Amino acid sequence: MNTFSEKDQQQLKEKGIVQEKVLNQVETFKEGIPFVTLNKAAIVGDGIRKFTDDEEQKLMETFDAKKSEYSLLKFVPASGAASRMFKAFFNFLEVYQPQKETLESYFKRTNDKDLKFFSDHLKELPFYEIIQGRIHLKSTNPGEELYLFINEMLSEEALNYGFYPKGLLPFHNYGDFAATPFEEHLKEAALYASTKGKAKLHFTISEQHGEMFTTEFDAIKERVSKETHCSFTVGYSYQKSETDTIAVGMDNTLFRNADGSLLFRPGGHGALIENLNEQEADLIFIKNIDNVVTNKALAKIADSKKILAGLLLKTQEKAFAYASVLEEKTNLEATKIEEIKQFLETELNVRFATTFKNFDSSKQVEILKNKINRPIRVCGMVKNEGEAGGGPFWIQDGQGDISLQIIESAQVNTADAHQMEIFKNSTHFNPVDLVCGVKNYKGEGYNLLDFVDAKQGFITEKTKDGVYLKALELPGLWNGAMAFWNTIFVEVPLVTFNPVKTVNDLLKPAHQV
Repeated sequence: MNTFSEKDQQQLKEKGIVQEKVLNQVETFKEGIPFVTLNKAAIVGDGIRKFTDDEEQKLMETFDAKKSEYSLLKFVPASGAASRMFKAFFNFLEVYQPQKETLESYFKRTNDKDLKFFSDHLKELPFYEIIQGRIHLKSTNPGEELYLFINEMLSEEALNYGFYPKGLLPFHNYGDFAATPFEEHLKEAALYASTKGKAKLHFTISEQHGEMFTTEFDAIKERVSKETHCSFTVGYSYQKSETDTIAVGMDNTLFRNADGSLLFRPGGHGALIENLNEQEADLIFIKNIDNVVTNKALAKIADSKKILAGLLLKTQEKAFAYASVLEEKTNLEATKIEEIKQFLETELNVRFATTFKNFDSSKQVEILKNKINRPIRVCGMVKNEGEAGGGPFWIQDGQGDISLQIIESAQVNTADAHQMEIFKNSTHFNPVDLVCGVKNYKGEGYNLLDFVDAKQGFITEKTKDGVYLKALELPGLWNGAMAFWNTIFVEVPLVTFNPVKTVNDLLKPAHQV
């Protein structure tokens, strides 16, 4: 039985969460979240578009010619902590004793290939000189040297990189300075998300890191503005407390902390649809904080973004014209209805029920209005090279409707051989590379919360103080949170995808200056 004490009610009030929301989440735990039903993988020619060099050039020209008519924003989810990047290295500090064991012996005993690679390439790390300049103790052997280096990198009394937000770690060593992902996003924005020498960016960050970001911006803005001939307006927001989700025990009763309070957990990146919904812009570019490149690849990245944005503007212009026609004319000819339907099918990947042809014209117009008056997202997709994560698929919902979606492995029934075959044979991967049109044909912003599919969340098992519990993640930002948007997938080059998940990723060519 799930009842709320006075203390619970006060806790809910402080978080801005109503009881009904918590009870609905408990029902979700009881009912479970159904797996999605994959219809087929999206491929080039069937759900994914691929352009010739000439077509790409025209789309870039379209964007460059028209972008001054629009307000642009770059939106960067940046709340991720760097701790995961260094997970294996914290373990090394705990177990390795340089005075009792040689480094060679440790590598042989543990077969820790990642640490061995890190050790062999220390001097190529973007923060090598920063750390070496801080180590004052002399090492007597290679093991002690590596231990002192990692300790200086991670210790709370030293650089404490494990506490840092990933966006503020040194990623790229340019000699005179080391650039963070935060800085690299500014430079990118200057190339494709700016008009008249001004760029606007918004970063979603953890509240504990707010001062660190503002300090970094103050330190670099003059240098970056001079380099890019662009001025920057940077905004920040935090994941809202009211988007946290309740945790339950394995028996679906409310899970409580040791002090008797209810346990809430962050709802995952899907909660950021609330932050996105509050942004004021015509076109919004979305890209993760750790997916950046050095200066040598910036032009290719910018061109790719312009292609996506040019396609969005071109498609949105047509959609707006048709939306206006649907709104203004009460009696549409069958040929015009078919023309709009064809546009939705071929350019916005909308699928219609076979019964559409049986409806009278007024019902058909009503359906067309519903389908066309939605936010539009153009998403870059890279060729699948075995990366873990989501990809582009045609899925079928409970009503039999088919739509184009970005689906994660956790949403697929691994016990269903046919579903897993579809998932594993997908040709493309989602690098989180979106351009979004979030206003309607009248220039009014959509309420993005109206286009979320709440049934695309995730239930996961976690532990708290050694006790198992169930946690609820909200539908992912580019997954279920955008499920009812109109979606276009476009193949983009692999150079656009260079995430840093572990510290060794910084040793890859894309991150070497």
